[in-house]
Amino acid sequence: MRQKPPSRWLVCCSASRIRKEKNKVGKRRLARELALKCLHQWDQQGTNSDPAETESLIADLSPDDDSQQYARQILTCYWQHSSEIDEAISNVATNWRLDRMAVVDRNLLRLAVTELRHFPDVPPKVVLDEAIEIAKEYSTENSPTFINGILDRMLPEKETPDGLR
Repeated sequence: MRQKPPSRWLVCCSASRIRKEKNKVGKRRLARELALKCLHQWDQQGTNSDPAETESLIADLSPDDDSQQYARQILTCYWQHSSEIDEAISNVATNWRLDRMAVVDRNLLRLAVTELRHFPDVPPKVVLDEAIEIAKEYSTENSPTFINGILDRMLPEKETPDGLR
């Protein structure tokens, strides 16, 4: 079976990776971006997660072992809970079907919701901030606001002494 070449979006993103490493972006940010690139690739090609393909793509896109490991954890968790995560996004995204969302936005939401629901060690506000920052870099001008609106509705309700969230 002939292997499909990487999408142009991924090729363009490799320059972004080099710039990020020079700017000392955190390893988890690099991992989130790596996971986003993997999900984007599979979404565009219409393929499911194949462990061998995953390893090859992750190795091609990131030289950092720590980033690779966290990206694998996020991706594995998403694939295990993909139906639940997609349903949660659909329930909150009023008047938006997943297939109508921009590919980057859809996959960024999937990753963020995965972290919100299945990574209790990551504070919800960090997940939201990271998703917004990644959207600013990889998606459209309106995407950060869109991502913020969807994820804000999904943040766990936490009462403060004055009754505000």
